[in-house]
Amino acid sequence: MKFDANCIFCKIVAGQVPCTKLYEDEDVLAFLDINPVTYGHTLVISKEHYSTFLSTPKAIMNKVMNVAQRIGQVQIEQLGAKGVNILINSYEAAGQVVPHFHVHVIPRYTAKDGFRLEFKELKDVNLPKVAEEIKDNL
Repeated sequence: MKFDANCIFCKIVAGQVPCTKLYEDEDVLAFLDINPVTYGHTLVISKEHYSTFLSTPKAIMNKVMNVAQRIGQVQIEQLGAKGVNILINSYEAAGQVVPHFHVHVIPRYTAKDGFRLEFKELKDVNLPKVAEEIKDNL
């Protein structure tokens, strides 16, 4: 199993750093975020070290996402959340702070709970050109 001695999430998986576990199996660990943005904010991680979502094998990614989905369902059913954000950041430019694949499952109780994802419209984009650049490399 890949392990990065400098990675806080690898240290959590190894039991070197404590966490408040919600779920664990041979490939996945879920625990409460120590800096939650809402009540019940959970991190779901691969136990093996992969630096981003983009470098994680599909089988592991699917297992992590299955656990994230179930946790979101429970946050709505048991915590009374009215919605859930499922958030994955890949690389620092996208806001990834810990370079270990993880999914944020953020329960939402109201649109004014203090957590915001803000989308600003990008003007003057040549959509066909962008589509061509992406499609030609899939």
